[in-house]
Amino acid sequence: MSGNEARLKAVSAVVNYKPITEPLNFAETSASEIFAVNVFNGKAMKQRLPKSVYKSVQKTIKQGKKLDTTTADAVASAMKDWAIEKGATHYAHVFYPLTGATAEKHDSFLSPSGDGEAIAEFSGEQLIQGEPDGSSFPTGGIRPTFEARGYTAWDVTSPAYILENPNGTTLCIPTAFVSWTGEALDKKTPVLRSMKALNEQAQRILKLFGHDDGAIVTSTAGAEQEYFLIDQNFYLARPDLLTAGRTLFGTKPPKGQEFDDHYFGAIPERVLACMLETERELFKLGVPVKTRHNEVAPSQYEMAPVHENANVATDHQQIIMLTLKRVAAKYGLACLTHEKPFLGVNGSGKHVNYSFGNETLGNLIDPGDTPHENLRFLVFTAAVIRAVDKYAPLLRAVIASASNDHRLGANEAPPAIISIFLGEQLTDVFEQIKTGKATSSKQQGYLEIGVDTLPPLHRHSGDRNRTSPFAFTGNKFEFRAVGSNQSIASPLTTLNTIIAESLDYIATKLEASDSDFGDAVQTLLREIVTEHGRIIFNGDGYSEAWHKEAEFERGLPNLRTSAQALPVLNSPDSIALFGKYNVLSAREAASRAEVKLEQYVMAIQVEARLTLKMGRTMIYPAALRYQSELAGAAAHLKTAGIEPDTTALDKVTASANALQESLDRLDALLTHEADDLEAEASYMCDTVLPAMATVRTHADALEKIVADDLWPLPTYQEMLFIK
Repeated sequence: MSGNEARLKAVSAVVNYKPITEPLNFAETSASEIFAVNVFNGKAMKQRLPKSVYKSVQKTIKQGKKLDTTTADAVASAMKDWAIEKGATHYAHVFYPLTGATAEKHDSFLSPSGDGEAIAEFSGEQLIQGEPDGSSFPTGGIRPTFEARGYTAWDVTSPAYILENPNGTTLCIPTAFVSWTGEALDKKTPVLRSMKALNEQAQRILKLFGHDDGAIVTSTAGAEQEYFLIDQNFYLARPDLLTAGRTLFGTKPPKGQEFDDHYFGAIPERVLACMLETERELFKLGVPVKTRHNEVAPSQYEMAPVHENANVATDHQQIIMLTLKRVAAKYGLACLTHEKPFLGVNGSGKHVNYSFGNETLGNLIDPGDTPHENLRFLVFTAAVIRAVDKYAPLLRAVIASASNDHRLGANEAPPAIISIFLGEQLTDVFEQIKTGKATSSKQQGYLEIGVDTLPPLHRHSGDRNRTSPFAFTGNKFEFRAVGSNQSIASPLTTLNTIIAESLDYIATKLEASDSDFGDAVQTLLREIVTEHGRIIFNGDGYSEAWHKEAEFERGLPNLRTSAQALPVLNSPDSIALFGKYNVLSAREAASRAEVKLEQYVMAIQVEARLTLKMGRTMIYPAALRYQSELAGAAAHLKTAGIEPDTTALDKVTASANALQESLDRLDALLTHEADDLEAEASYMCDTVLPAMATVRTHADALEKIVADDLWPLPTYQEMLFIK
């Protein structure tokens, strides 16, 4: 089958799509009835565990008390019985290695009994600890390949759940993943450590305000997930999408997102059916998804859960991505979570809504009606402002990747310059503090629409800013620069740690002050906003004027590429920060820098090799075929005594030759080897990526002139608009 035949077959298959799944019967069970039905949560524990065991486990979950391992056998037995009742034959320790993906090791409940029979067993020891291979995952030098031992450790704070399959179910147990030396090989362990650090420092602040009940302070997160859905036939006909997650070739369609008609538009029927089933699957797993809608780009969508404990939210984000892809396949769709799968149309982010608080006081960054009087809120918010300004390069580094570089700074995403949007009300309050003492807060009002049949609407005291990388949105901060394809673990680990450092700084200052507490707070707030107020920006983050102001007037770092940003992870300041709060040892921090740099280099290498293969075996041959057709037609006219117009032939010939030359140059560039990973990353960024872009320029020029019946790849117009 020729490339073009494959493309036409894909188009035909999409047009003639027939549902392959039975419609869900929503009358059978409501969403509330199925929510968390497959989760071994507090409700299930209370029903099945002895009272003393249940209380012990809940103290660990809710109060952060040390896990009593003597209760493990009772928990394991109850968990096994619950899972078997739901059809489980195996259990899996689920962990999150430095690949950023989800890993699972499955073991059967059944054990031979010695008399030809088998019994179902699951001990506390098996629940608490597993042993997958510790060397086959990226370790950044922590574990040599020949040293293979690694351990998974039960995370009691993230509930176990049942994963359903048409042929059975599996009990999934969220775990941490560490090496034989006890060093973290995963993304969960640092999240848990950073949450501990945040709580310890927040308790010092709360004690100063007279709140010493010890209620644990926990960070919370809710990550909005953006993604594309295209038909699987198109996906499978595009080697670049299949392997790299983004299109390495392709011109913008005649109509893209210019009319903004897709944003919040009616959701296509097949897509809505897929969304509904995805949501029900997530509901069963206790994932509190709430929002769904069309995003700006054609074939782009969004799903958003409500806020949860940051550790659980991190696990749930991994479940969301897996479930989206799994359910999409049932509807003949491919789910793309790459940050920029289609050049020239909006890419996808994962806006992480972040806050922290405890059961006694609630959300500690809720300003209330009069934030100028809410000293506790102002102290915690000032800690965030200081943290983001002081550690802006680190925040940029933890969301750096080869894929996110294609999105950051584009019109749909915040720039690589980290800044904070506070909104009109809070900016005014902090400006008052800077010049003296805050005495007032701008209040929200009402919007009168001018139509009697429509109600007056609450008007917030400040607008929102979609161009800000880190925006205050009423009672939380929204970290908008996080990439759609990445785990939210590293961003949350970093936020928890840098805020813990700021709270430590503030608590130390206030504890040592001999002044009246209120006066000491005001003085400290004034110092922080004076020194770190440069990070506050409420304007258009997309504008060139802001880039100049940020970099040259405010001195804010602008790490435009991952090659520039990733070395920050291995800087002395970063290593000291994570080490001081026992979040990452020096070796663990260095390992993450090495892994991220290695992944960046490998991602571009894969894309470059794909560019060569597709350019030489698909696009160049299509150009030659069209060139041959044009040359044959010209020769035929010449034979007939008619002087042919060879303009089209000349264009195709020139573009084909330019494509071939650019491919040869790219091929030669890939023989390069640098002395270290940082140098190799810079080479990939500064040399290989521009060479790939040149190849694409010539290939896309050919797409515009080669006869449509010869073009081998599904086009943007087909992929984005045929549903």
